[in-house]
Amino acid sequence: MLPIDAAAHSSRWRHRHPLEKALLGIGLTVTAVCLPPWPGGPLVGAATLCVLLGPAGVAGRQLWRAFRIPLGFCFTGALPLLVAVGGPTGFVSLAPDGPRQAAELLLRTSAASLGVLLFAFTTPVSDVLPRLVRAGVPAPVVDVALVMYRIGFLLLDSLARIRQAQAARLGTTGRAAAWRSAAGLAATSFVRAFDRAARLQAGLAGRGYDGALRVLVPESSLSWRFLAWSGALLAGLVAVTLALKELYL
Repeated sequence: MLPIDAAAHSSRWRHRHPLEKALLGIGLTVTAVCLPPWPGGPLVGAATLCVLLGPAGVAGRQLWRAFRIPLGFCFTGALPLLVAVGGPTGFVSLAPDGPRQAAELLLRTSAASLGVLLFAFTTPVSDVLPRLVRAGVPAPVVDVALVMYRIGFLLLDSLARIRQAQAARLGTTGRAAAWRSAAGLAATSFVRAFDRAARLQAGLAGRGYDGALRVLVPESSLSWRFLAWSGALLAGLVAVTLALKELYL
């Protein structure tokens, strides 16, 4: 199991309805995207961090390990805005308004990423997918997603075991050995993936699979207090951002 999934299963908000956390997390993401990047981005990012580290109870180290990957994509996406290709100044030159645009994009995307992480750190996938059927998503689509979610963890565990066995047999001591180990890892994982799929199909057939996977979904009710608190937070962020924007103008 990935660290972010383990954190979601042990989250303080695990018992809350996924819709509550979705409205808060997606609301913060949409707010970060729609509001002016300054001062909206820092305000939304700071508010999301406070919620993650405070009421949600996410550990700071776990949050940084998960956030540094999307943060790297944010930086990578902002860098091309610093240069301009073609024009009177040459084939490649610094964009006149590049630093400002790059900073605005970085503020928006980093704050929006924190909103997505808020939902991911507090809501396991196994709590969301079965409820999608009630929302109108076709049951076969949800079943495929559940099966792929399960197989993904099994394959990751197999990859870790194979890599451990290769390292114990000195399979990574040189460049040639590393390439042979990588090829063997890919081939073994490919074969094991098909074997897992065949065993899963046989198991489902033996249990009378009729086209729908029936799983127990923990019952939880919507908390109107939590929804009101989330709406007040989003409205406050919008009001403060617009007020500060008027002051800067």
